[in-house]
Amino acid sequence: MSWHPCSVLLVGSVLWGQVPQDMKPNSPPVLPENVTVEANVRYGTHAENVLDILQPKGAAAGKRPGVLLIHGGGWTGGTKEQRVEYAAMKYLEKGFVVANVEYRLAKTAPAPAAVEDVLQAARWFRQHARRYGVDPNRIVVTGDSAGGHLALMVGLTPKSAKLGPPAKVAAVVNFYGITDVEDQLSGPHQRPYAVQWVPEQEGRSALARRVSPITYVRKGVPPVLTIHGDQDQTVPYEHATNLTRALERAGADASLHTLTGHGHSVPKAVLDAEYEEIFVFLRRKGILK
Repeated sequence: MSWHPCSVLLVGSVLWGQVPQDMKPNSPPVLPENVTVEANVRYGTHAENVLDILQPKGAAAGKRPGVLLIHGGGWTGGTKEQRVEYAAMKYLEKGFVVANVEYRLAKTAPAPAAVEDVLQAARWFRQHARRYGVDPNRIVVTGDSAGGHLALMVGLTPKSAKLGPPAKVAAVVNFYGITDVEDQLSGPHQRPYAVQWVPEQEGRSALARRVSPITYVRKGVPPVLTIHGDQDQTVPYEHATNLTRALERAGADASLHTLTGHGHSVPKAVLDAEYEEIFVFLRRKGILK
């Protein structure tokens, strides 16, 4: 089936993270006939607070696993539609129900708005799991680049952060996510997108730490799988190694898949192979039966 026109947003000129470097996503994305879409379902009060529910047609043997999918784009760009072909479809093929999330970008509302939005989306998806035949205890969150950061925030943010209702997810799959926002505000790793998302203000450093996954490392968080290229010039590879090491030291379940010789995006063949490893991980955690 073709995508419902009302759900289409313009694809930006910059493609981030999980879109293969040797491919371009179709705009609008095209889905096979065995997939249904409920487009632009509202999960919050802001105009950007919408998500698409994509699910396989036909009856399932039992409740399906779910995945909350969060696009990247440096908190300043990107659309949920860009991640349909190379992320949502991977999960749909394995029988997942996908909640593909849009959220407020920096031009509309700077930090911590995006974090507040995705936490609310995660809560909405869990609350509506029965409606979509999803097992609420087998919901995964995933994203790439800024979406990877937001996926990590869904998995790690505690109530004490006062960013929204803590989410309950079974695992986090993080592609190239920013783990230390303060690191990208100044110095050798400064990036324009981070400066735009966390602009100059009183308490800027404290805010950056408040919206950084590395701040919330502790035992008992959901299993975290991080995928990151060791030649990444956008989000330094050390963001992945530092987070994984810190989680392991805290006694949490964390693993890192290094994409050797690759940067912030990889060829489709590499991405396809990595998804096979992701699904091995999800089977091992009891999420994919």
